[in-house]
Amino acid sequence: MNYIKRKIMGLKNIFKDDNNINEKSVIGFLSFLVMVIFAVTDLITGYLGKDLMVNEFIYDSFTLMTLGCFGIAGLEKIFGKKKDV
Repeated sequence: MNYIKRKIMGLKNIFKDDNNINEKSVIGFLSFLVMVIFAVTDLITGYLGKDLMVNEFIYDSFTLMTLGCFGIAGLEKIFGKKKDV
């Protein structure tokens, strides 16, 4: 039980300003994962002869979110973050 409590309390560290986790990369990865799940599901339903109906707006939103998150994270890595002195 203490192990679970420590893991849940550890999630609070994600939202702190001074952590080692790049939140943009995490959100980008999760968005990409949703797109991969959609693609695999589409392939399986296509193989079974059924059409998977997903609104194009929803898929495009995940695509833009993935590109945006990874793009911003990449630019921060290249140009670096400005730190207050």
